[in-house]
Amino acid sequence: MTELSPFSPGNCAVITGGASGIGLAAAKRFAAMGLNVVIADMPGATLDAAAREVAAVSPNGAKGVLAAPTDVSQLAEVEALEKAATAAFGPVAVLMNNAGIGPGSSILGGGWDAWRRVVDVNLWGVIHGGKVFAPGMIASGRRAMIVNTGSKQGITTPPGDPAYNLSKAGVKVFTEALQHELRSIEGGKVSAHLLIPGFVFTPLTAHGRTQKPAGAWTPEQTVAFMMAELNAGTFYILCPDGETSRALDERRIAWAAGDIIDNRPPLSRWHKDYAEAFKQSVADL
Repeated sequence: MTELSPFSPGNCAVITGGASGIGLAAAKRFAAMGLNVVIADMPGATLDAAAREVAAVSPNGAKGVLAAPTDVSQLAEVEALEKAATAAFGPVAVLMNNAGIGPGSSILGGGWDAWRRVVDVNLWGVIHGGKVFAPGMIASGRRAMIVNTGSKQGITTPPGDPAYNLSKAGVKVFTEALQHELRSIEGGKVSAHLLIPGFVFTPLTAHGRTQKPAGAWTPEQTVAFMMAELNAGTFYILCPDGETSRALDERRIAWAAGDIIDNRPPLSRWHKDYAEAFKQSVADL
């Protein structure tokens, strides 16, 4: 007997940060496939509007959608989210820990608030989701997936927003460790995956712009790429975009690792003595 996909109609999907951007695109994609969808986000008009959008594409209408006001930085609220999701739709088959913020930060300037909030939402939100939902997903005995939204900035860590980079680097480490533990369970049917978006035009990246830049992908393009990679069993879902190819991403990642191997200064891509060498290393792309 063929094992049913986590994306089978009637299954339950939970998306944090599901009221906008990639999260909303995923919620609509899942709902259109016949899944029952729980949209978790901060309370307010944006969440309410997202629930209506998702219900409009669901074969089940409003009965197939639950809007769950949730601050993922708070463990008790994530625990309440898990209870509400399973009470409404049964065992969770797909969890997408997608909630994230990026208000900007520096180490030597500014206060503590941005650092605390970014790490609490971007990193602790993913940790809370993984630790709270995974036991029930395992216990269900069904195939299930946890998808955590990381960032290329958590891998190459460019200057400019160290709190965001740190949080997303932590998401990468957590997701790698989670997948190792899940695959070590005899007979286990739950897998973890790391979504690494490219340049995507979302409220988080718009910075006041109302028109999508030519090089940016839409959230829908990103989710379509994610689904193809999940179907292929990919762990590191490294998304290209209209500006950056897979080959360029690979060179950037390899250069970052090379800082350690070759004992270069940290972030040498942006160091005055090495920036030109990096440019030359990708000149053939």
